[in-house]
Amino acid sequence: IEEVLLRYPALRGQPVVIGGRKMPAPLPMPDGSLRCARLRDYAGRGVVTTSTYEARALGVFSGMGIMKAAQLAPEALLLPADFDEYRRLSRLFKAAVASIAPQIEDRGIDEIYIDLTELDGETRALAQRIKQAVRDATGLSCSIGVCPNKLLAKICSDLEKPNGLTVLGMDDLPTRIWPLAVRKINGIGPKAEGRLKALGIDTIGQLAAAAPEWLIEQFGAHYGHWLHQAAHGIDEREIVTHFDPKSISRETTFEHDLHPRQDRARLSEIFTSLCQRVSEDLLRKGCQGKTIGIKLRYDDFSTVTRDLTLPQATRDATLIRRAAGECLKRVPLARRLRLLGVRVSALQRDGDTPPDTPQGE
Repeated sequence: IEEVLLRYPALRGQPVVIGGRKMPAPLPMPDGSLRCARLRDYAGRGVVTTSTYEARALGVFSGMGIMKAAQLAPEALLLPADFDEYRRLSRLFKAAVASIAPQIEDRGIDEIYIDLTELDGETRALAQRIKQAVRDATGLSCSIGVCPNKLLAKICSDLEKPNGLTVLGMDDLPTRIWPLAVRKINGIGPKAEGRLKALGIDTIGQLAAAAPEWLIEQFGAHYGHWLHQAAHGIDEREIVTHFDPKSISRETTFEHDLHPRQDRARLSEIFTSLCQRVSEDLLRKGCQGKTIGIKLRYDDFSTVTRDLTLPQATRDATLIRRAAGECLKRVPLARRLRLLGVRVSALQRDGDTPPDTPQGE
């Protein structure tokens, strides 16, 4: 959301929602203001990507359907998501951090874990250097939690948003962590939170005070033990700097159901774009794959998948499109579609496989 406010500073202080790729971008007016679509103007199946604090105060949060958000805040401004720009800024953000602290675990487009243990310098000053490097590279702020482990760092990075910096040790748990709601622990979702509330546990401190045997009785051996450990700030996971993905996929849910025959040209365009984006993802991650698959979801919410294994690994968009097209011939195409996806699996690193064979050889 900060990228949007950086691009359109006139929107600061207003309830702004990002989501729905086909919504019009803000239109500058002669008086310096911006003309934007509003949530009440939206019709479709889009999902809120993010929202300003002003919109969150009205109950609009990421992951919510835009139509539902429109019922809560019809006058909130609605801007289209620009994922190409978000990915560009994400690369700049991570490169800026890596220039100071190269031991990074990548957790998504805007979240990472960093290992600072081998770096010289006072902790808070080091974190400030990282924040400034991100600001210089992207123009954006970031929030950092400096803690003994990943579980606490995740909690603390959210404590002082936006542009926060929280440094916390194990001795700070009773005053800083235990008063928080149990949902603040990453891994306690809505269902677990509901069960804990029904048992009289609302805060992390109350969870920490519960006997581990009782938690195991209520939640089972694995999750009960984890709840006890998490409430006491215990997390022995290491920073993982390298992942070997099992598959790479792209999919899109249509704003309106599309018919395989009546909307054939539009579906073909989307299908080709998905294959191209998967190809680009493979190139960026230094991978190729042998198994090409598709995913279709019909208007009755039923889902089908098909795949095809090639004799040689590839990341060539044309070859992916051709194989995915063969998969498409093996599924019923009588119903309208609400989702289309393309996947490449059986991945190999570039150093483990010969390059793609050029077409015609």
